[in-house]
Amino acid sequence: MYTGRHAKLRPLQPAFIMAQSGEAVTYADLEIRSNKIAHFLSKQGLARGDHFAIFMENNARYLEACGAGERTGLYFTCVNSFLTAGELVYLLTNSRSKVLFTSKAKLDIAREALASCPDVTTCVVMDGPGVSARIVGLHDVTDGLPGTPIADENIGIAMLYSSGTTGRPKGILRPMPEQHPEGLLPLFAFVDTLWQNREGMIYLSPAPLYHSAPQAAVSTAIRKGATVIIMETFEPERYLELIEIYRVTHSQLVPTMFSRMLKLPPAVRTRYDLSSLEIAIHAAAPCPPQVKEEMIKWWGPIIQEYYGATEGLGFTACNSAEWLAHKGSVGKVLFGDLHILDENMQPSPPGVPGTVWFKTGAPFEYFDDPAKTAEARSADGTMSTVGDVGYIDADKFLYLTDRATFMIISGGVNIYPQECENLLITHPKVADAAVFGVPNADLGEEVKAVIQPMAGVAAGPELAAELLAYCAANLSRQKVPRSIDFEAELPRLPTGKLYKRLLRDRYWGNKTSRIV
Repeated sequence: MYTGRHAKLRPLQPAFIMAQSGEAVTYADLEIRSNKIAHFLSKQGLARGDHFAIFMENNARYLEACGAGERTGLYFTCVNSFLTAGELVYLLTNSRSKVLFTSKAKLDIAREALASCPDVTTCVVMDGPGVSARIVGLHDVTDGLPGTPIADENIGIAMLYSSGTTGRPKGILRPMPEQHPEGLLPLFAFVDTLWQNREGMIYLSPAPLYHSAPQAAVSTAIRKGATVIIMETFEPERYLELIEIYRVTHSQLVPTMFSRMLKLPPAVRTRYDLSSLEIAIHAAAPCPPQVKEEMIKWWGPIIQEYYGATEGLGFTACNSAEWLAHKGSVGKVLFGDLHILDENMQPSPPGVPGTVWFKTGAPFEYFDDPAKTAEARSADGTMSTVGDVGYIDADKFLYLTDRATFMIISGGVNIYPQECENLLITHPKVADAAVFGVPNADLGEEVKAVIQPMAGVAAGPELAAELLAYCAANLSRQKVPRSIDFEAELPRLPTGKLYKRLLRDRYWGNKTSRIV
């Protein structure tokens, strides 16, 4: 988010525009705002390597807080804006944050959390007045501070958290080199090239800014001098409309966004001019092959996929042509050194699933959690994993089957639920789907599907029977759900991550299983 050079080269160009309100913030203004917050953080006594946190929805003040972190040698944690007060307490405490930036919309939750976070000395309301000596308004604490850089500018880094879909979120800490913030760190230089960023690009960001991929994409785009269009929330038709209005060239999405756009009426899908799009990137969650195939037919061969965890262990990627030749793949390794290993840490043959390990492409550790760090490393410390399961084909393309923690063991047979989920999401009456194992006295586990129907579709036995028949016609018998339940909405974040654990735990209660 460092804007120093572009504030001089293109001061009046919008660095970003908020999609809903239309508010535009120029490079000159973003530079001044970020510098003022940098001076405030220095006055608060934060020194290189200290931590602060940002807890806000997508809004016009978000990026300046990130920009301040990137130029003060600090770690900044962008917190999931959907968290409860109790969950926020955990992250503020675990990250050792000394300052919290929040918004009027999130102030009630922040205030409740602060009661249990004595080490957070100051909470700054970015878009409103203060309410106490500890909860202050941004204007009050930055008025009169310089809009020029602090004397000892040094690069700072986001310390983001794993999404916590399988347990407590973990802070992902990277080494912080001593260098001027103008330069890109190697990991971000890699993704800058991977995402084909260029000067003059117009980037459309439809996802929450607290998540690692949007955070990196927006940051690297602004470092290129782009104009970024930030959606406050994703809405399928509005997304298409924004491409036409702003002549968007680059964007990054998650597969659920593809699915929702594909389910728009044909007249809506064809209403907008999308010809300016040069590249549409997707990641963060598995994309059902049927969905991706339809997107390539619609948008053409501009869709590029990559796979890589927030930890930055390694990356694979494939363009549209490569994917069409290896359908279902997430690409070939471009960063890091990939290994597919069985339970004995021996190489799995091509086509045979195993745990995905990388000889770490970028060093990291889980903040203040050496035990979790050790769990993610091989015994000799040379490789790391986040627990994904997959295989490689004869051409070295990687295919993901699932996360190890959601593998179903039914009658001694390992079942990866992703294939069933991918199928169900393509049904015209299904808005979202989750498949996981539930207790079965005879088999240990059986396959359960939980479905969010499309708006206006009645949930009930008739729909369940229709969906079970659909699965039976397309899947082998052991992969077909034994039963289907319905929910008004599945706990899926806008980042594309599904909190499947929350659904599964309702069925397991106090029972135990091999699933961690």
